[in-house]
Amino acid sequence: MLIDHWPLAGLRLRTPRLELRLPDDEELARLAELAAEGVHPPEEMPFLVPWTDRPPHEQRLATIQHHWAARSSLAPGGWSLNLVVFEDGELVGTQTLAARDFPVLRETSSGSWLGLPYQGRGIGTEMRAAVLELAFAGLGAEHSVSGAIEGNAASLRVSAKLGYVDDGIARLVVRGRPVKERRLRLTRERWLARRRVPVEIEGLEPCRALLGAAGPKAASGSDAG
Repeated sequence: MLIDHWPLAGLRLRTPRLELRLPDDEELARLAELAAEGVHPPEEMPFLVPWTDRPPHEQRLATIQHHWAARSSLAPGGWSLNLVVFEDGELVGTQTLAARDFPVLRETSSGSWLGLPYQGRGIGTEMRAAVLELAFAGLGAEHSVSGAIEGNAASLRVSAKLGYVDDGIARLVVRGRPVKERRLRLTRERWLARRRVPVEIEGLEPCRALLGAAGPKAASGSDAG
């Protein structure tokens, strides 16, 4: 069976409303369709890489290839878990948790998007809380970072609710124009102080070595087996 060789197929994160996991190919096709239906108003660009400017057929293909590429390159020294998010069985978006040199740095980063019909309902906060539980409680991270282009109020609100603090800025070019990205950082101590969303983690133990987190678990509160 696939799970015998690819244990991440059995990884599940569950919150009161949501389930997060790696998609199978049919679910990935559904995610591609959701992306092509719209993620933000066309006059806005919340992403550093403006992939949503592509025509719908290119967006669908790019979404699928992005997920396949992340799976094929995953290794303990560098990985990106592009989890799909389900609310009551309905696919609503995707939440990424990624890391470079995790065995040494013990640091993760995150990114996400939701289909337009599912925005503004608190789902973004709940799904980010799920991957932070995976990072800190499941994998023993010491820091998790994020970032948002100034003006991306929704992303910044999520980060503020979860306890992130400012960690500098970066000046970048998006759509041919200069933009300012606010960098944000969450430490283990602040996560423990602001931890509010109950999260169940299933199937993590056989994945830990693949994610560079072999060794004793570093926090409590989750079923990380």
